[in-house]
Amino acid sequence: MCRRRLVCLHILTKREKMGRGKVELKRIENPTNRQVTFSKRRNGLLKKAFELSVLCDAEVALIIFSPSGKAYQFSSHEIKRTITRYKIELGIAKTDEQGITSMEVWRNEIEELSRTIEALEAREKHFAGENLSGLGMKELKQLERQLRVGVERIRSKKRRIIMEHINYLKKKHKDLQEENSNLQKKLHELQEASTSSIILASDPTRAIQFGGLNNTNVVTKNISTV
Repeated sequence: MCRRRLVCLHILTKREKMGRGKVELKRIENPTNRQVTFSKRRNGLLKKAFELSVLCDAEVALIIFSPSGKAYQFSSHEIKRTITRYKIELGIAKTDEQGITSMEVWRNEIEELSRTIEALEAREKHFAGENLSGLGMKELKQLERQLRVGVERIRSKKRRIIMEHINYLKKKHKDLQEENSNLQKKLHELQEASTSSIILASDPTRAIQFGGLNNTNVVTKNISTV
Protein backbone atom coordinates (compact mmCIF):
# COMPACT_ATOMS: atom_id res chain seq x y z
CA MET A 1 0.00 0.00 0.00
CA CYS A 2 2.75 2.41 0.92
CA ARG A 3 4.66 1.47 -2.22
CA ARG A 4 1.66 2.35 -4.40
CA ARG A 5 1.34 5.73 -2.70
CA LEU A 6 4.99 6.49 -3.35
CA VAL A 7 4.62 5.60 -7.03
CA CYS A 8 1.54 7.83 -7.36
CA LEU A 9 3.28 10.73 -5.67
CA HIS A 10 6.28 10.29 -7.97
CA ILE A 11 4.03 10.37 -11.06
CA LEU A 12 2.13 13.45 -9.84
CA THR A 13 5.38 15.31 -9.06
CA LYS A 14 6.74 14.46 -12.49
CA ARG A 15 3.56 15.74 -14.16
CA GLU A 16 3.66 19.01 -12.16
CA LYS A 17 7.25 19.61 -13.18
CA MET A 18 6.37 18.98 -16.82
CA GLY A 19 3.38 21.35 -16.56
CA ARG A 20 5.48 24.18 -15.11
CA GLY A 21 8.30 23.74 -17.60
CA LYS A 22 9.56 26.70 -19.65
CA VAL A 23 8.63 27.04 -23.31
CA GLU A 24 11.52 26.04 -25.48
CA LEU A 25 12.74 28.95 -27.62
CA LYS A 26 13.03 27.73 -31.17
CA ARG A 27 11.67 28.62 -34.58
CA ILE A 28 7.94 28.03 -34.90
CA GLU A 29 7.46 25.73 -37.85
CA ASN A 30 3.76 26.42 -38.42
CA PRO A 31 3.51 29.62 -40.55
CA THR A 32 0.14 30.63 -39.10
CA ASN A 33 1.27 30.22 -35.51
CA ARG A 34 4.52 31.98 -36.35
CA GLN A 35 2.66 35.00 -37.78
CA VAL A 36 0.28 35.17 -34.80
CA THR A 37 3.17 35.00 -32.34
CA PHE A 38 5.06 37.68 -34.28
CA SER A 39 2.08 40.04 -34.21
CA LYS A 40 1.53 39.57 -30.46
CA ARG A 41 5.19 39.91 -29.50
CA ARG A 42 5.66 42.88 -31.86
CA ASN A 43 2.72 44.80 -30.35
CA GLY A 44 3.93 44.02 -26.84
CA LEU A 45 7.44 45.23 -27.66
CA LEU A 46 6.16 48.46 -29.22
CA LYS A 47 3.93 49.05 -26.20
CA LYS A 48 6.84 48.53 -23.79
CA ALA A 49 9.00 50.95 -25.80
CA PHE A 50 6.25 53.59 -25.64
CA GLU A 51 5.76 53.10 -21.89
CA LEU A 52 9.51 53.37 -21.29
CA SER A 53 9.69 56.67 -23.19
CA VAL A 54 6.73 58.15 -21.29
CA LEU A 55 7.43 56.87 -17.77
CA CYS A 56 11.19 57.47 -17.75
CA ASP A 57 11.40 60.38 -20.22
CA ALA A 58 13.82 58.29 -22.27
CA GLU A 59 14.69 58.70 -25.93
CA VAL A 60 13.66 55.37 -27.46
CA ALA A 61 13.88 54.14 -31.06
CA LEU A 62 12.76 50.66 -32.10
CA ILE A 63 12.91 49.10 -35.58
CA ILE A 64 11.43 45.68 -36.38
CA PHE A 65 11.50 43.81 -39.70
CA SER A 66 9.00 41.03 -40.19
CA PRO A 67 10.01 37.74 -41.91
CA SER A 68 8.43 39.11 -45.09
CA GLY A 69 10.58 42.23 -44.89
CA LYS A 70 7.94 44.69 -43.69
CA ALA A 71 9.28 47.36 -41.35
CA TYR A 72 7.70 48.45 -38.06
CA GLN A 73 9.10 51.23 -35.96
CA PHE A 74 8.54 53.36 -32.89
CA SER A 75 10.44 56.49 -31.95
CA SER A 76 9.82 58.86 -29.07
CA HIS A 77 11.67 61.53 -31.08
CA GLU A 78 12.61 61.81 -34.73
CA ILE A 79 14.10 58.42 -35.54
CA LYS A 80 16.79 59.85 -37.81
CA ARG A 81 18.04 62.05 -35.01
CA THR A 82 18.09 59.11 -32.58
CA ILE A 83 20.05 56.94 -35.03
CA THR A 84 22.51 59.77 -35.62
CA ARG A 85 22.94 60.20 -31.89
CA TYR A 86 23.51 56.48 -31.54
CA LYS A 87 26.22 56.55 -34.21
CA ILE A 88 27.94 59.49 -32.54
CA GLU A 89 27.79 57.71 -29.18
CA LEU A 90 29.49 54.61 -30.62
CA GLY A 91 31.90 56.60 -32.75
CA ILE A 92 30.50 55.07 -35.93
CA ALA A 93 29.97 58.43 -37.66
CA LYS A 94 32.98 59.79 -39.53
CA THR A 95 34.87 62.76 -38.13
CA ASP A 96 33.83 65.01 -41.01
CA GLU A 97 30.21 64.04 -40.56
CA GLN A 98 30.13 64.47 -36.78
CA GLY A 99 29.95 68.25 -36.96
CA ILE A 100 27.12 68.15 -39.49
CA THR A 101 25.22 65.44 -37.64
CA SER A 102 25.65 67.30 -34.34
CA MET A 103 24.25 70.44 -35.93
CA GLU A 104 21.35 68.41 -37.31
CA VAL A 105 20.65 67.00 -33.86
CA TRP A 106 20.67 70.45 -32.29
CA ARG A 107 18.58 71.87 -35.14
CA ASN A 108 16.00 69.15 -34.68
CA GLU A 109 16.03 69.75 -30.92
CA ILE A 110 15.46 73.49 -31.45
CA GLU A 111 12.65 72.84 -33.93
CA GLU A 112 11.00 70.42 -31.54
CA LEU A 113 11.23 72.91 -28.67
CA SER A 114 9.82 75.63 -30.90
CA ARG A 115 6.86 73.42 -31.80
CA THR A 116 6.31 72.66 -28.13
CA ILE A 117 6.38 76.38 -27.25
CA GLU A 118 3.93 77.19 -30.04
CA ALA A 119 1.58 74.44 -28.86
CA LEU A 120 1.72 75.71 -25.27
CA GLU A 121 1.10 79.30 -26.37
CA ALA A 122 -1.87 78.20 -28.49
CA ARG A 123 -3.21 76.19 -25.55
CA GLU A 124 -2.87 79.22 -23.28
CA LYS A 125 -4.80 81.38 -25.77
CA HIS A 126 -7.52 78.72 -25.99
CA PHE A 127 -7.90 78.77 -22.21
CA ALA A 128 -8.26 82.56 -22.45
CA GLY A 129 -11.02 82.16 -25.05
CA GLU A 130 -8.89 83.35 -27.98
CA ASN A 131 -8.19 81.81 -31.42
CA LEU A 132 -11.05 79.32 -31.16
CA SER A 133 -11.99 79.47 -34.84
CA GLY A 134 -9.70 76.57 -35.76
CA LEU A 135 -11.12 74.20 -33.14
CA GLY A 136 -13.77 71.61 -33.93
CA MET A 137 -16.61 70.41 -31.75
CA LYS A 138 -14.49 67.68 -30.14
CA GLU A 139 -11.68 70.08 -29.23
CA LEU A 140 -14.17 72.65 -27.91
CA LYS A 141 -15.85 70.06 -25.68
CA GLN A 142 -12.49 68.93 -24.36
CA LEU A 143 -11.47 72.54 -23.70
CA GLU A 144 -14.78 73.19 -21.93
CA ARG A 145 -14.29 70.12 -19.75
CA GLN A 146 -10.77 71.19 -18.84
CA LEU A 147 -11.95 74.70 -17.98
CA ARG A 148 -14.76 73.28 -15.85
CA VAL A 149 -12.32 71.13 -13.93
CA GLY A 150 -9.99 74.09 -13.49
CA VAL A 151 -12.80 76.31 -12.20
CA GLU A 152 -13.85 73.64 -9.69
CA ARG A 153 -10.29 73.37 -8.42
CA ILE A 154 -10.05 77.15 -8.08
CA ARG A 155 -13.35 77.32 -6.19
CA SER A 156 -12.27 74.49 -3.90
CA LYS A 157 -9.02 76.32 -3.16
CA LYS A 158 -10.92 79.55 -2.47
CA ARG A 159 -13.33 77.79 -0.10
CA ARG A 160 -10.44 76.20 1.78
CA ILE A 161 -8.67 79.57 2.15
CA ILE A 162 -11.90 81.27 3.30
CA MET A 163 -12.57 78.57 5.91
CA GLU A 164 -9.02 78.80 7.22
CA HIS A 165 -9.37 82.60 7.48
CA ILE A 166 -12.74 82.27 9.27
CA ASN A 167 -11.28 79.81 11.79
CA TYR A 168 -8.35 82.18 12.35
CA LEU A 169 -10.74 85.12 12.97
CA LYS A 170 -12.84 83.04 15.37
CA LYS A 171 -9.77 82.09 17.38
CA LYS A 172 -8.57 85.69 17.41
CA HIS A 173 -12.02 86.88 18.53
CA LYS A 174 -12.04 84.37 21.37
CA ASP A 175 -8.56 85.43 22.50
CA LEU A 176 -9.59 89.09 22.43
CA GLN A 177 -12.70 88.33 24.48
CA GLU A 178 -10.63 86.55 27.14
CA GLU A 179 -8.11 89.39 27.20
CA ASN A 180 -10.94 91.96 27.48
CA SER A 181 -12.52 90.02 30.36
CA ASN A 182 -9.20 89.93 32.23
CA LEU A 183 -8.68 93.65 31.67
CA GLN A 184 -12.19 94.47 32.93
CA LYS A 185 -11.60 92.37 36.03
CA LYS A 186 -8.34 94.18 36.77
CA LEU A 187 -10.01 97.54 36.11
CA HIS A 188 -12.84 96.70 38.55
CA GLU A 189 -10.33 95.77 41.25
CA LEU A 190 -8.42 99.01 40.71
CA GLN A 191 -11.64 101.03 40.89
CA GLU A 192 -12.66 99.38 44.18
CA ALA A 193 -9.23 100.04 45.67
CA SER A 194 -9.31 103.64 44.49
CA THR A 195 -12.83 104.18 45.92
CA SER A 196 -11.79 102.84 49.33
CA SER A 197 -8.75 105.06 49.50
CA ILE A 198 -10.82 108.14 48.55
CA ILE A 199 -13.43 107.41 51.26
CA LEU A 200 -10.77 106.99 53.94
CA ALA A 201 -9.03 110.15 52.88
CA SER A 202 -12.22 112.27 52.87
CA ASP A 203 -13.64 111.02 56.26
CA PRO A 204 -10.97 110.77 59.03
CA THR A 205 -13.52 109.43 61.57
CA ARG A 206 -14.07 106.40 59.39
CA ALA A 207 -10.36 105.93 59.20
CA ILE A 208 -10.20 106.16 63.06
CA GLN A 209 -13.14 103.82 63.39
CA PHE A 210 -11.61 101.49 60.90
CA GLY A 211 -8.35 101.64 62.84
CA GLY A 212 -10.25 101.13 66.17
CA LEU A 213 -12.06 98.18 64.78
CA ASN A 214 -8.79 96.73 63.71
CA ASN A 215 -7.29 97.28 67.19
CA THR A 216 -10.36 95.77 68.85
CA ASN A 217 -10.08 92.76 66.63
CA VAL A 218 -6.42 92.43 67.54
CA VAL A 219 -7.21 92.66 71.34
CA THR A 220 -10.04 90.16 71.03
CA LYS A 221 -7.77 87.75 69.24
CA ASN A 222 -5.09 88.19 71.97
CA ILE A 223 -7.64 87.57 74.80
CA SER A 224 -9.00 84.53 73.11
CA THR A 225 -5.47 83.26 72.73
CA VAL A 226 -4.78 83.76 76.49
